[in-house]
Amino acid sequence: MAQLARAVAALASHDPGTDAAVTDWLRRHTPPTVGSDPANADRTNAIGGAATIHGPAVQARDIHGGIHVHHSAPQERPRPPAPRQFPPLRRQLVDRESDVQALDALRAQHPPHTHPLLVVSGFAGVGKTTLVSRWLRDHADSFPDGQLYADLGGHSTGGETGGPVRPVRPTAVLEGFLHALGAASVPADLAQRIALWRSLTAELRLGVFLDNAFTAAQVRPLLFGSPTGLTVVTSRNHLTGLLADGAALHRLGTLTTESAVELLAAGGGGSRVARDPAAAREVVTLCACLPLAVCLAAAQLAVRPNRSVSALAASLSQGQGSLDALRIDGEAVVRTALDLSYELLPQDSATLYRRMGLLPTDRYDLFMLTASAADDTTTTTTTTGDVELALDALLEANLLEETGSAVYRFHDLVRPHARRLGTAEESASQHAHTLRRYVDWCLATASAAESILTPSHRMPAPDGVPVPDPGDTPTAAPTAAPTVTPAVAPAVVPTPLAGPAEALDWLDTHRDGLMGAVRHCARAGWHTACWHLVDVMWPLFLRLRPTEMWIEAHREGLAAARACGSRAGEGRMLTSGAIGLRTAGRYAESADWYRQALEHAAYDGDVRQQAQALNGLGHLSLLTSQLDEARAYFENALGLRESIGYLRGAALSRRRLGETALAAGELSTAANHLVRAHAELDAQDEHYEAARALALLGHVLASDGDHEGGTARLREALGMFRGAGARSEHWQARSLEWLGQAAEQRGDGEEAGRCYEAARELYGRQDPSDAQRVEERLRHL
Repeated sequence: MAQLARAVAALASHDPGTDAAVTDWLRRHTPPTVGSDPANADRTNAIGGAATIHGPAVQARDIHGGIHVHHSAPQERPRPPAPRQFPPLRRQLVDRESDVQALDALRAQHPPHTHPLLVVSGFAGVGKTTLVSRWLRDHADSFPDGQLYADLGGHSTGGETGGPVRPVRPTAVLEGFLHALGAASVPADLAQRIALWRSLTAELRLGVFLDNAFTAAQVRPLLFGSPTGLTVVTSRNHLTGLLADGAALHRLGTLTTESAVELLAAGGGGSRVARDPAAAREVVTLCACLPLAVCLAAAQLAVRPNRSVSALAASLSQGQGSLDALRIDGEAVVRTALDLSYELLPQDSATLYRRMGLLPTDRYDLFMLTASAADDTTTTTTTTGDVELALDALLEANLLEETGSAVYRFHDLVRPHARRLGTAEESASQHAHTLRRYVDWCLATASAAESILTPSHRMPAPDGVPVPDPGDTPTAAPTAAPTVTPAVAPAVVPTPLAGPAEALDWLDTHRDGLMGAVRHCARAGWHTACWHLVDVMWPLFLRLRPTEMWIEAHREGLAAARACGSRAGEGRMLTSGAIGLRTAGRYAESADWYRQALEHAAYDGDVRQQAQALNGLGHLSLLTSQLDEARAYFENALGLRESIGYLRGAALSRRRLGETALAAGELSTAANHLVRAHAELDAQDEHYEAARALALLGHVLASDGDHEGGTARLREALGMFRGAGARSEHWQARSLEWLGQAAEQRGDGEEAGRCYEAARELYGRQDPSDAQRVEERLRHL
């Protein structure tokens, strides 16, 4: 072996090629400490002679002779390609132009030299990921250094068997991001990972999409500081905690009905949607125009090409509706998403959620919930502060949305979920207690509104019905109420109403909830509360004119008054209900109710109610052009009202006599009646009724040729109907129609057209026949 080594060394000494080959072989196959002198080949840890060393070497003993050390040029670690991780687009983006523009504006508005951070929140299935994916892809050129994506698992369970939510830890996300950017090694410590992440991204134009975040704390370690980059976060929660980090928030809502129908067609409905648009609208309504639910419905059409859209609508309307019918791989995905959100709620918020689901309303306010959330077994009183804290978690989780100042609503798919949980988890006694408190709150607040808007209509509360004095209505949220025993429920505090505008707005906002309370009272046999609630809702019917609700409520109220033997309640229901029937054009039925009311009042010797019935019968005669009969009824009613000193009622009868004279063409007589009626009503601060008399007077004067005087009074009345004290869209429309007629009579067609168009728009929201009449006037201008 030694002889071979000497021979190779001798050859290498005068042949450069052999020398290079031997050197290379030694470098690859022997330790660097082996000497090059064949005579010393059996010695270790020594380098001598004319040795040439390539690459790293360690010498621990003798170095002698002419040594040459060559360092190999370091080879840079190849950099991975810029990551392109944004998720693919999974479905068509429909009707999101305004949201795209909002995101563009939020990005453009961020302060210079700061990192842009956008948070898109919304209900489960509303399309947050789809929107952000499309928007980021449209801006892909802004991120040449990389596009990173992570699903933070904000509402995922603990595996195939379910379990608690397991959001992804920031440490795991950072590890993936750092590897994607080419980091040679990743520290184990979170703080070191954050530092490395921010160092690597400091100058990068990077887009980061953090999907399905759970909390602000989960997101915060993943933020980076480059002003040329962008981070977009989606979450079912609002993540308001990120505002401190400079976030701009955007809440994504559901689709319009038209856009949801478009999505249904694009997703699988195709020509079937076009052939049956009414059924398509029903389907998307049952899906609450939620993109996920609409897409699942479209998938059902896609896999069943012979199924009609109307058959799908019928299927969705059964049982729990879309909550159960819309599934992926057998899982009711909408219900599952809501179950997960519910399980994450604090205990007080979960309790409030269930009890809200029991209430027959679609609008909630703080005082309603304070009344309804009270427990039936505890002596502790629920305060508005308690309810506000519980509401915060529902709002943050996007289970509830605020539609006005301290007014809230459930998403259409959330409400049945809350109702199902309330029915399943609340005891029968708690269920009844919650609804009783809700009805008491309706009575208390509606009575306060009645006292503000129609004080002359107010009657004493029947026994057992809690109605507060309007002077006791608070003007601010109450503090903790006194502790009571379980046997005595704490008094219900009505929602504070500061004047006519707030009172009418409250009635308008809660009209469906009030009707829900009436229906529940009828079903539960709470007869006194039922008819009295209908009675105190009078300003709602008078000013807002919801005719179908008006009639239904009074049918229920009349049956309830008779069931509990309330003569006063029966009389009130007959006369007020007859007005509703008359307003709906059901004259024969209205006349029957008035005649029953007249007989009822005559039997009881109630002169005021007799006059009310006679006045109503006179109005029906006027509407059917039986003018002599109408005049006789009104004069009889006027005499009865004057005999008992009922000045307001007498003024109302005079106004009707003025209308009768107008219909007969007796304009001077009509003006005399209306002047006196207006003066008497105005003196009694009856702003709404006085405005009606003033508008009629203006119409009479303009019809009699006094265009200036008539127009001035009509404009004054119109202003009153637009104001808080006498607001009425119906009378705004009538005043505008009469102003149009006055302008037409004096030859001002342009002004007439403007007035008619405004009247037509208002009538269109109330009565199509009135709108059609004004449309005819416009055509004949």
